[in-house]
Amino acid sequence: MMQSLSHVNFFQDGHFVFRNQFFFKGKAPSVSDSVFVIPGLVDVHVHLREPGFSYKETIKTGTAAAAAGGYTAVCSMPNLAPVPDTYENLKVQLDVIRRDAAIQVLPFGSITRGEFGETLSDMEAMAPYVAGFSDDGKGVQSEEMMLEAMKLAKSLGKVLSAHCEDNSLLHGGYIHAGRYAARHGHKGISAESEWGPIARDLDLAAKTGCAYHVCHVSTAKSVDLIRQAKKSGVDVTCETGPHYLLLCDEDLQEDGRFKMNPPLRSPEDRDALVEGLQDGTVDMVATDHAPHSAEEKSRGLAGSLMGVVGLECAFPVLYTGLVETGKLSLEALVERMSLAPARRFGIDNQDCYAIFDLNAQENIDPERFQSMGRATPFAGWSVHAAHVGTVYRGKLLEKGRNA
Repeated sequence: MMQSLSHVNFFQDGHFVFRNQFFFKGKAPSVSDSVFVIPGLVDVHVHLREPGFSYKETIKTGTAAAAAGGYTAVCSMPNLAPVPDTYENLKVQLDVIRRDAAIQVLPFGSITRGEFGETLSDMEAMAPYVAGFSDDGKGVQSEEMMLEAMKLAKSLGKVLSAHCEDNSLLHGGYIHAGRYAARHGHKGISAESEWGPIARDLDLAAKTGCAYHVCHVSTAKSVDLIRQAKKSGVDVTCETGPHYLLLCDEDLQEDGRFKMNPPLRSPEDRDALVEGLQDGTVDMVATDHAPHSAEEKSRGLAGSLMGVVGLECAFPVLYTGLVETGKLSLEALVERMSLAPARRFGIDNQDCYAIFDLNAQENIDPERFQSMGRATPFAGWSVHAAHVGTVYRGKLLEKGRNA
């Protein structure tokens, strides 16, 4: 039976308008004048961990977490076992997606076999089934290999989504090479280890015409390089994460929930990322949702594995930290979290909506997450924009806990 959700604010054609009735299948959540219906959120960088690492997350739990955060489409990264470097390996993941996914999941195929950076994957065979190609978790170290990958991705009409990291500049680092690392005796990761490969790849993208996307941008220099490349006509987009926009290395604690790759950078880097989000240089926000077991995140900054979760708190923390502070409009936040990623990666997000009560306040409690991962630097934050529900293909999937 069709029911109506009335007296809500509805996002349409890039603007918020008042709409008397919004129809969907299923039970209507309770509403108030502060409830907004927006296009379903789209995250082009998540780790669902299945197949291969189901003790960290599964497609079932990861997509349930996504729905609980207002997401209706996610792109899953290829650092799995088996790595999706052939159609046969990719099909293992596709079969589980068809069986267990609560929302749309578009996987990435790997750029190279096994993500080893030595030979190209079977990109032609995988192209009809993937969002694009990435060796996320590992940077492609060889310029020659990246050039060949871009040429092939261009011929296939697919986006190449790059994890930019120069291994020769890491020197065992695990947090940003900044003031906190110096004060506390930690090994630091230089900003150049990120922006150096970006500079290389932007030159290659200009030569090949490849649709090039930069994963999890974290430094001011990276933003500036991408801004200049866009002005010169390079087909480049980029993403950053909520933690890079709202935190910096001065917020670090001796706790694994503050460890991710790339690391939290300097206050100046954070401010440059916000500026890039404002002027459109930074096209979209992606969580890089990367769950690990509690034990793997219990070893402090030095010993914990890199990666934090974010699907269930991304919109509230960004609304509270950017929109309520006047740094970004609500319309722009919706553009960066839904419309732009769907447009870049050709994702059909029709009849998919997220419902938030912008006045409702809640505290972020990882123990209530649907995700198997619990490590987030936003634990305990008091935020607005409580999730009320997610509508996927016209059906209400998830009621928020404050509904």
